[in-house]
Amino acid sequence: MTTNNFSPDEPSCPAEGILKQLSGKWKPQIFRLALDGPVRFNALLRQLPGSNKQSVATALKEMEEADILVKTVVQEKPLHIEYTLSERGQAMVTVFRSMEGFLS
Repeated sequence: MTTNNFSPDEPSCPAEGILKQLSGKWKPQIFRLALDGPVRFNALLRQLPGSNKQSVATALKEMEEADILVKTVVQEKPLHIEYTLSERGQAMVTVFRSMEGFLS
């Protein structure tokens, strides 16, 4: 009998790790919206029906910590914050674009 050294904290394949970082109620939608360029917090709230400030803020923070998004404070009046895909987030785009073919 073989012993499985599976650890729930370690993904068993690379795709599992990526999907885990983008799992959550709002993360896939935020990722999709960020594909088009910088997004602002209030714009996200308007574009995510049923969302609330706390859940979107949590998703943004987790995506920033996972190096998927970059948070930028724009020093204009009024002062605002924009979120853009990081270099790592941009690299994930090709993975998800290739997955689109499986849905057709």
